[in-house]
Amino acid sequence: MPAAHRRKLPIGIQTFSDIREGGYYYVDKTPFIEKLANQNKYYFLSRPRRFGKSLLLDTLGCLFEGREALFDGLYIHDKWDWQQRYPVVRLSFGNGVATDREDLDANIRYQLQQQRARLQITSMPPERIADDFASLIEHAHRVHGQRVVVLIDEYDKPILDNILDGDRARELREGLKNLYSVLKDADPHLHFVLLTGVSKFSKVSLFSGLNNLRDITLSSDYAAICGYTDHDVDTVFAPELPGLDRDEIRRWYNGYRWGGQDVPSVYNPFDVLLLLEERKFTPYWFESATPTFLVELLKKRGVFTPALSQLQTEAELLGRFDVDHIATEALLFQTGYLTAHAVEEPMTGYWLYTLGYPNLEVETSLNQALLPVLGVQAPPRERLTLFRTLQAHDLPGLETHLKALYAGLPHDWYRNNPIAQYEGHYASVFYSHFAALGVNVTVEDASHHGKVDMSVDFNGHVYLFEFKVVEQLPKGKALEQIKAKGYADKYRASGKPIHLVGVEFSSVQRQIVAFEVETL
Repeated sequence: MPAAHRRKLPIGIQTFSDIREGGYYYVDKTPFIEKLANQNKYYFLSRPRRFGKSLLLDTLGCLFEGREALFDGLYIHDKWDWQQRYPVVRLSFGNGVATDREDLDANIRYQLQQQRARLQITSMPPERIADDFASLIEHAHRVHGQRVVVLIDEYDKPILDNILDGDRARELREGLKNLYSVLKDADPHLHFVLLTGVSKFSKVSLFSGLNNLRDITLSSDYAAICGYTDHDVDTVFAPELPGLDRDEIRRWYNGYRWGGQDVPSVYNPFDVLLLLEERKFTPYWFESATPTFLVELLKKRGVFTPALSQLQTEAELLGRFDVDHIATEALLFQTGYLTAHAVEEPMTGYWLYTLGYPNLEVETSLNQALLPVLGVQAPPRERLTLFRTLQAHDLPGLETHLKALYAGLPHDWYRNNPIAQYEGHYASVFYSHFAALGVNVTVEDASHHGKVDMSVDFNGHVYLFEFKVVEQLPKGKALEQIKAKGYADKYRASGKPIHLVGVEFSSVQRQIVAFEVETL
């Protein structure tokens, strides 16, 4: 297709009418929206930032307002009753940062005032915020003769913006609870409600009494309600793909999955649109907001980084999130740094999720962000040295490089840290250093802290590493353990040279004390 006939890329555009009227590409999400609008009344959806939640809500708003022309040619167009029009109340906490309860309350009052004006409600609002919101819904129903649609975007952002300050976060949580609790008693006046955000706070802490709120975050039916599927990329954006390696697009940006193995994985739309615009592979989404809070929390909890590639957790933990209790798994999953690779039901009603990185962008970027808190000095320089060493297949040089890396870890870094908490620290440095490079890294067994069995497939060679902390495990050469486990067997058919590398580390000396290599 000639460039003149291409549509425009909707980068940063969250307004449905702008996309439909402005000649932009649009991925039709109305099959999901039709199901959503006709099945239940109260919904909740959690997705990571920049995943299209705001556009989804705006599309729903336009649909319920009966703006038929915008939906011409879309799936839902001939399946919707365009004679029915509903008053829509839209609230969003996406703009700005609420610094305290007074600031939050002022923002809520302003938004409620804006909605009153938009819906032509002339009565004076009550003084209390809860009464103001309840009155808005009731009057909108009466004035327009139809029940009300309530759409709330970034419902949790005021709390998340202040999550490191427990007292302030709790104060803001109470302010939002004061608003959201209105929805339960407003039921006779409501037609449809959807709240979206990044995290999933417990119903008790934010939605007092709203027990019929259906959480569709992990529902297979709605797995692709936000984000692009492979089919979307190959069809809608087909004119933009020539000149880009399709497999690399998949490896870098695909892989997010909500639900079971049978649901399609999706791409972060922010990444896809910027890649098609800029024509180069880079961590667009990750760099748009460095997860300082997440990195600090992982440091504080002494997370064993190889485990992040294959973390097993119960479904209950994925939904457990509150100011006073933030499960590591829930935080990583809800914010989009890990995704569900497998779901199983080993016992009736007991669901087990295996989490891992969605794609190369997140794996490399998160490990890059973690290296400084693991004590690595000048990670970019170290990464370049590692890259050049692997590119040259220089195994003696690799030994020299890794010894220098560990020699550079600051000794006083450990002074105030209980050793039990950091028993896997040395192996975490080893794994994260390779994972941050963007080479093909596979962790064979991440269940034992202090050791990591790892394969690296790069530039026509396969490296199999056994990393062992000599003070923590029974004596025995690491190289012999690789052979005993037979990890090399699955790589023999590739015809690539296979290097077995046994690395033994002393936590007392804080240095590699044995580095043995055998090439098959």
